[in-house]
Amino acid sequence: QVQLVESGGGLVQAGGSLRLSCAASGRTFSSLDMGWFRQAPGKEREFVAAISWSFGSSYYADSVKGRFTISRDNAKNSVYLQMNSLKPEDTAVYYCAAKSVITVDYAYWGQGTQVTVSS
Repeated sequence: QVQLVESGGGLVQAGGSLRLSCAASGRTFSSLDMGWFRQAPGKEREFVAAISWSFGSSYYADSVKGRFTISRDNAKNSVYLQMNSLKPEDTAVYYCAAKSVITVDYAYWGQGTQVTVSS
C-alpha cells in the first residue's frame, strides 16, 4: 500500500505561482511512477503531469506545458508540481497519484488539494 498526502494548494491571482507537494509513505518510493491529475467542477479528472521512477522522465498535458514543472526527491519520498503563470482555468482539485512501473493505471491516490486562480 502507498499513502499519499498533498499540500500547497490555495488561492492565487492569475499570473501567480503555487508549488504543490505530495509526500508518499508505505512503499519504496523510488520504484513508483508519480503523477498529478486535476478535476474542475463539473468536469472529468484529467492528467496534468507525470514523472518516471527510473530516469525522472517527465510528461505534461498540452494545457500546462511550459508553465508547470514536475519533480521528485526520492530521498524525501516526495513529488512536487511547480505551477507558474496560473490561469483561472487551472482552478481545480489537484490529486497526486502513484503506480508501479509495471502497470498502466494509477492505483494510489491522495485526497486532493484545492487550487483556485482568480482573474
